[in-house]
Amino acid sequence: MAVSESFLQYVIDQLQDVGQISTRRMFGGVGIYSGGLFFALIADNTLYFKVDSTNIEDFEKLGMEPFKPYKDREQTMNYYEVPADVLEDCHELAVWAHKAIAVAANVKGREDSRN
Repeated sequence: MAVSESFLQYVIDQLQDVGQISTRRMFGGVGIYSGGLFFALIADNTLYFKVDSTNIEDFEKLGMEPFKPYKDREQTMNYYEVPADVLEDCHELAVWAHKAIAVAANVKGREDSRN
């Protein structure tokens, strides 16, 4: 799940329209946060955004795949690969990122209400 410094910097640069973000290296990949919300990850130089029923169709209709933390298992996570053409367009990327941030906020809200 290695992430090159050049790809990480490219993603950070492309996310400039999102606002303040932070990153954290984890398990060979990188987590991406906005306002403390974990909304994206990078693994193997691939960017993934958090999904739920509100945005998953955007990814599936373009044939994007879910993140598989273990290549030898079928287990997936609620993160989908960001299409290359979206990644290359920082304004469109910001639209998709804000949807992923909203998903992360909804998840956090549900978790907070259980506690």
